[in-house]
Amino acid sequence: MASLPLQDETLLFEPTPAQEDALAVVFAFPNEYSVGITSLGYQVVWATLARRADVEVSRLFTDGSEPLPSTIDVLGFSISWELDYVNLLTLLEQLEVPLKGGDRTDHHPLVFGGGPVLTANPEPFADFFDVILLGDGETLLDDFIDALVELKTASRPETLRRLARVPGVYVPALYDVTYDGPTGGVRAIHPLDADIPATVQKQTYRGNVLSASTVVTPHAAWENIYMVEVVRSCPEMCRFCLASYLTLPFRPASLEDSLMPAIEQGLAATRRLGLLGASVTQHPEFDTLLDYLNQPQFDDVRVSLSSVRTNTVTPKLAETLTRHDSRSITIAIESGSERVRNIVNKKLETDDIEQAAVNAKAGGLSAMKLYGMAGVPGETMDDLEQTVALMLRLKKAAPGLRLTFGCSTFVPKAHTPFQWYGVNKAAEKRLKYLQKHLRSKGIDFRPESYNWSVIQALISRGDRRLGPVLERVRHYGDTLGSYRRAFKDFQGQIPPLEYYVHADWDLGQPLPWDHLLGPLPKATLQKHFESAGAGVMVM
Repeated sequence: MASLPLQDETLLFEPTPAQEDALAVVFAFPNEYSVGITSLGYQVVWATLARRADVEVSRLFTDGSEPLPSTIDVLGFSISWELDYVNLLTLLEQLEVPLKGGDRTDHHPLVFGGGPVLTANPEPFADFFDVILLGDGETLLDDFIDALVELKTASRPETLRRLARVPGVYVPALYDVTYDGPTGGVRAIHPLDADIPATVQKQTYRGNVLSASTVVTPHAAWENIYMVEVVRSCPEMCRFCLASYLTLPFRPASLEDSLMPAIEQGLAATRRLGLLGASVTQHPEFDTLLDYLNQPQFDDVRVSLSSVRTNTVTPKLAETLTRHDSRSITIAIESGSERVRNIVNKKLETDDIEQAAVNAKAGGLSAMKLYGMAGVPGETMDDLEQTVALMLRLKKAAPGLRLTFGCSTFVPKAHTPFQWYGVNKAAEKRLKYLQKHLRSKGIDFRPESYNWSVIQALISRGDRRLGPVLERVRHYGDTLGSYRRAFKDFQGQIPPLEYYVHADWDLGQPLPWDHLLGPLPKATLQKHFESAGAGVMVM
């Protein structure tokens, strides 16, 4: 395997030399180096491991690695994208580690995983991992490694049973799932015995010092970018949104204790700054942060923002971005229809969207990207017509501002109020409708693949019976046709694709992830689901 371009990395932390009996850990990102090294979560976990004297950590990507130990004690994966599971299986094979946890012995490394995909719903991947870490790494990771170091000489069964008692550590093999027949839903999920916790609670870090890049490199997908987390979670709680519901509560980073020191450290290494968060501009001191960045010493710094809340796009924000070499801004509107926005709890008026476009243009920005969805529960063709009308209204209100409308299909996500809704089969036609009526008016329309949305929904709502299907698909190729072919192979042994993707589930039925607790109890999510119900009609 190729070596990594380590000579071009600027480290922003001091690794601790490993002691002689250190745990040999390989920490992998199942994609190329340029993609993995751009993941802030991956960077922070790697740096946390590298600061420990009792750990000797090596990084592994699909296109290269650091020198790997001859014997690996622990093999970890950070999963940020559902389809990266294919690369995960390939890397396991390359390291001669059995794909399934049940086939591993004391001679194999312990395989753990973490990241947003696994925290949301690890069940489709349960066969492939010995251990899954649920939640924020700030406290969870050190507790996990402390336990591993203590258990270094223990047998695999003993290690797994002890790890299962660490908060946030999930050992799938220690839980038994029963079903309502081969093609029915989940009936119940129970630990194998009384020593194993009945539920596993996602761990939430509640501090106000948030994450920042630990390495800067020209080989990242965003070249030489330094990333700093401004907020974590989102206070808006749109009913479909995993980034809000799974990461509650909303936490802004302390300006004085976190953001300013982090920015100054990073800008000593690069002049490109990325401000990250699901709702960056809702930081309570965001205006002060803009004043800070507008100081003369930062004039040559290029600033990028993740998606911002629409009614926070002020002339000052637009002027600051323009001054710092940004040309566009991104907002999520979900729909041009106020009725649909009410269904999903998007607290946003159409006038706010128009004002954002006007302010962006007035502040010197040349482009605005808007994100929306097709197939939202309760959506009608009239709602799509209102989306087209809105885009034309924006074009008239801010002439010369280049408008892009990126549109995905609604996908149900675990731990959100809309987890019970299936994907609308009409969504693909609705994407085509928007494409026809927007592109003809000179608006750049960028739809996300409907087929990819189907696969995403399958994994989002899947149970552990999908493991063999995912293995089979890998040999057929990553297309929707390959998934349909694999489901045909297992016909009568598991529910059909339709059940996982398109079916609306009953509010009272057990869910595949009921034993894995998010920030809000299921009963609260059910209430939020019901509060949307008045606007949802049969489509």
